[in-house]
Amino acid sequence: MKKNLSYRDKLLELSNIYNIAEIKNYIKRKKILTTSQIELILKKNNVPIPKDINVSFFDKNFSRPMSKAGKKVDHVYNQTTGTVSSGFSNFWKMLGRSGIGVLNTFPKLINTMTSFFSDIFVDFFSSFYDSKIQEKKTNKLINMIGLFIIVSSVGIIGYTIFNKFDGVDTITKKLEIEKSEKKVKSENEKLSKKEKKEQADKKISKPKEDKKVEKKPQIKDKKDPSKVTELVLPNLNLKTETVLSLFKDVEYDLSTVRYQKKVKPIYFTQFPKDLDEIKDTKLKKETFIKIVLPLVVAENEKILDDRFKLKNILSRKKTSDKEKGWLRQKLREYKVKNSDMAELQKRMDTIPVSIALAQAAKESGWGTSRFALEGNAIFGQWTWTGQGIEPLNKGKHEGHKILRFPILRASVKAYKNNLNTHKGYSNFREKRASLRKRNKNIKGLDLTDTLDKYAQTGKEYTDILEQIIKQNDLSDFESVQLTNSIVRKELNL
Repeated sequence: MKKNLSYRDKLLELSNIYNIAEIKNYIKRKKILTTSQIELILKKNNVPIPKDINVSFFDKNFSRPMSKAGKKVDHVYNQTTGTVSSGFSNFWKMLGRSGIGVLNTFPKLINTMTSFFSDIFVDFFSSFYDSKIQEKKTNKLINMIGLFIIVSSVGIIGYTIFNKFDGVDTITKKLEIEKSEKKVKSENEKLSKKEKKEQADKKISKPKEDKKVEKKPQIKDKKDPSKVTELVLPNLNLKTETVLSLFKDVEYDLSTVRYQKKVKPIYFTQFPKDLDEIKDTKLKKETFIKIVLPLVVAENEKILDDRFKLKNILSRKKTSDKEKGWLRQKLREYKVKNSDMAELQKRMDTIPVSIALAQAAKESGWGTSRFALEGNAIFGQWTWTGQGIEPLNKGKHEGHKILRFPILRASVKAYKNNLNTHKGYSNFREKRASLRKRNKNIKGLDLTDTLDKYAQTGKEYTDILEQIIKQNDLSDFESVQLTNSIVRKELNL
């Protein structure tokens, strides 16, 4: 076999020697076979491939490229070390002339070590290059090396990340514990025995059998409670004591809200199950208002954003495809027929906060009713679809149920859609639109008389709403807005 032939030609020559009919047929049909295909056919026909022409996968893809790279590195290294070594050599010679001859041994030592490691490096890659390894074994070796590298990398990265977060969590917990201990110590020093007794009497009583310690939600980045960003309370069946503690931590106070007309965006997914255990009626009502108020204000602000967008679209002669799609969506949402934009503007409007709070209090028993606790039904909306909570004292001919919701905010949204779309509240929408047209502030007490169809008691129901608004000063919350919050912060539970 000629040595000056290419590797492929040598393989073809072997096929001729062993008279491999399959390769001859491919050649007759003028089909070009790759080197790998020829190798496979020869191996299939048990044709031995001499080692002197076998260029293995490892040799082609690893040994030779690495050897070339090693030579380049060695070349650069020799140039660099030559320059550096000559500089050091001259320096040591100068010192030797000055009487420090002992130091002249160091350049020789460096050159010796350099030569030693260079020889090892060259021999290492040469051994790879010169060895003739079978392809299957080479592939297994490469796979094992690759697997080892991947596993090692993943392990190192995982260990680093774990240590990082574990360290951060440890430091955070330590700081929180120290802060709470200092706070408790200072409070104990200030309180007298009498004050301690009074404070213990005011605490909410707990069942003796419930010995579980509830984990208090921790707020991330709690540097300034006055600048609390949006908090979304998860569905964890929080107890009233925990909720009150949270309000205290974020400095959520209704008197401040009444004065500043700003409310913190804290959204509960459900009411505390033991809300009714609060013996202080005023505290119970305030807790209820603190939970519902941000939900109502948030929905109203979404409506105001939509009204602003609608006004801008209607003020222009041309409308983009995206804007047309948005209009179609809003027409369906507010159940407006024939693309009546005047009717859409009439329905797309806010609900007075005082009315929403009064109806929520009336229909949910200030957050303590069975419908509110089991189905987040704040406003007692009816349904006939079968998906709801069965009333206990329902008449024989009444087939309705109380509509169930996954979270409290969904109930508020459904209530808003109900007042803005149902035909029974057309008077409410007409009067509200009239106030808008005259640039009058929309107040709950001006619209309560239009909600006589919300309950079967009619006028009696609206009188109760007015009474709730006046007795609890709910009109103070009419112009309340959410505090400026852009970034959503989740609770670290």
